[in-house]
Amino acid sequence: MPSPSRRTVLATGSALGGTLLAGGPPAQARAAVPEGAADPWRTVLDDADLVWQRMPKTWYEGPYLGNGFLGSGIYAEPGADAESLSAVRFNVQHSEVQDHRPEFGSLFGLARLPIGYFTLEPVGTITGLDWRLRLRDAELTGTLTTDRGTLTLRALVHNSRSVLAVEVTPSEGERDFRWMFHPADAISPRAAFKPLPDGYQGNPPAEVAEHDGVLAAVQPLLSGGQHATAWRERTRGATRTLYVHVAHSYPKSTALDRALATVRGASALPYGRLAQAHRAWWHAYYRKSFLSLPDARIQRFYWIQLYKTASAARRDAPVMATSGPWLESTPWPNTWWNLNVQLEYWLIHGSNHLELDAVTRALSEYRDNLSKEVAERYRGDSLGIPRTTDPHLVNGAAGTLTGYGVGIPGQDPPTPEVGNLTWALHNVWLSYRHTMDESILRDVLFPLLRKAINYYLHFLEPGADGKLHLPATFSPEYGGNTRDCNYDLMLLTWGCRTLLESAELLGIDDELAPRWREVLAKRVAYPTDANGFMIGADIPFAKSHRHYSHLLAVYPLYELTGRTPDERALIEKSLAHWVGFEGALQGYTFTGAASMSALLGKGEDALGYLGELMTRFIQANTMYKESGPVIETPLSAAQSLHDMVCQSWAGVVRVFPALPAAWPDLTVHNFRTQGAFLLSAVRESGATRWVRLVSEAGAPCVVRHGITRSVEVRDARGRALRYSDAGDGAIRIALRKGESALITAKGDRPDLTIAPVEPNEAAPKWGLPA
Repeated sequence: MPSPSRRTVLATGSALGGTLLAGGPPAQARAAVPEGAADPWRTVLDDADLVWQRMPKTWYEGPYLGNGFLGSGIYAEPGADAESLSAVRFNVQHSEVQDHRPEFGSLFGLARLPIGYFTLEPVGTITGLDWRLRLRDAELTGTLTTDRGTLTLRALVHNSRSVLAVEVTPSEGERDFRWMFHPADAISPRAAFKPLPDGYQGNPPAEVAEHDGVLAAVQPLLSGGQHATAWRERTRGATRTLYVHVAHSYPKSTALDRALATVRGASALPYGRLAQAHRAWWHAYYRKSFLSLPDARIQRFYWIQLYKTASAARRDAPVMATSGPWLESTPWPNTWWNLNVQLEYWLIHGSNHLELDAVTRALSEYRDNLSKEVAERYRGDSLGIPRTTDPHLVNGAAGTLTGYGVGIPGQDPPTPEVGNLTWALHNVWLSYRHTMDESILRDVLFPLLRKAINYYLHFLEPGADGKLHLPATFSPEYGGNTRDCNYDLMLLTWGCRTLLESAELLGIDDELAPRWREVLAKRVAYPTDANGFMIGADIPFAKSHRHYSHLLAVYPLYELTGRTPDERALIEKSLAHWVGFEGALQGYTFTGAASMSALLGKGEDALGYLGELMTRFIQANTMYKESGPVIETPLSAAQSLHDMVCQSWAGVVRVFPALPAAWPDLTVHNFRTQGAFLLSAVRESGATRWVRLVSEAGAPCVVRHGITRSVEVRDARGRALRYSDAGDGAIRIALRKGESALITAKGDRPDLTIAPVEPNEAAPKWGLPA
């Protein structure tokens, strides 16, 4: 029997509160909330709030605020025991604050520098707290209880003003609480883990002074320039509000003036006024997409990652360093390009948040620096990116004896990774494919990828077998150089194929096209043995290894997808062999394994790997650590969820390709796919009920919808649309830019409400609940 009509749903809504896909231009795929219905975004976000009823003692337990630039992690002042808690630390860190001494390399001379922290110091001893990180508003709210009274607080890092604002309303016994700022030593955090380079000195101490009612700590840098932390506390009635801003300038010393001006402007507004624009930005941010699934713990985790991403990333902010803006003690105080950056930004595509894409912007803006990272004789036609850089894509190796940061294939001793730039450009390609914005292809991807692949072409050489081979290169972190390294062969193959496809799309008759075709025709096969993919021709995969650098052709490149039984068996064997070695496995091992399982349609395996990740690695506040804070793994887990819910590669959109039996119901809305489609779909009782695609670019539309019965396809006005069978459960629909298609079982008129699904069972909140 058909479900209630679309017209009826306008009145009925949903028990959990829903949003109906009705009205408005189809290109925007807008969802209007029926009058009286609960807002689904508010429902899932309020449910996902992190809570603290116990004091967080470390960065990976506490709340965190940020806007891509300024970041604050909040937890107890270290060293105090539970009986003598006397202060709460509000860290103040900034993604632009770094040293500028390239002669000491990216991890010392160009490292991110710690700034310092404020302590909120009550009159009494802290005896309890009740905090909530409200995702929807990106604010921390709650109460701190002491043996002398209470402190009720609200805190945010303002979205556009980049100001940390903390409003505190004390009870009578806590009226004399105070704030104290503690400048940090301006030295690379790596100094706590590795010996200092010869000649390296820490920067001089910060200088604290008052400037007409605003306090500031100015940190001079030996390289020139400065960073400045300015703050002011304002009292309004019963409340006191702290306003903090950080500015960085190099080589000029202009940071202080900017910091003072920003704090003066922000502090003229009471907290509530300041928060209005901030909340409006975040409310609009979340509404760009929607996902609900019946695992309450994982659903909350997912929405927290969307919060975390927008707290750590913006298009005009530096590409995320390993810890995002929340710098703590770490051996990795900069940006890492042999896996971390790539994983950090994958989830922005499906979640429809291309406004956070700093990778495309940075690679384009600082492309001239990439030529300096290859040896001088290759700089005319080649580019590369080394393992680590600062936000301007500088490694510092240009000032060393070698004079470059990217290794030379065949070089001894072992050479650093060669393929990092090509892999980073795969992220740019994803941004192009998910928007079909030709300017990304023409102005960024094609010219940069051409030179990244050109670097490889200098070293490819024919062997006795008539195949083209690579001399020895280095697979990330495995150790040792190997000929025909799979990391490089797989990226080289993807790069040549993408260049040929891009040239055709752009109408470019490139003189290198014959060479790219030759590589695809004559490139040696990927080295394999009885256990699957090897590291390279000289090195089998024979020890525990967290990276999946030898498996990139499977994921994320989708060059090998299990099209044939033999290819599928090779992927399955390689995956099992890789995760079968315990010892060195880390969190992103399991996110990679989950996504590869999703590629194979193995939803149960994918969920199992995510379960291992959650149990073994994810911390109380959903952060992740390996010696220090590392941000990419939880964010890549969100992408693994995307891969279970929707995949789009090889020109086909695959709806619900790898869902476990435990998720019989699922709702997704405005999920962005390759081809620039916005996908909305609902699964009920283990079956796909309906699928809707809106075309933003008029690209070819092929969708594997997953509806098992005969289907019909209708446009935004309910009129029948013609479609054809594309094979393997997919259909082809002709959609022009701005048009939409609704796919249902023939004769069915399902409820098109977008609403949260019921959870399978109760689950604890993230944070530190009682």
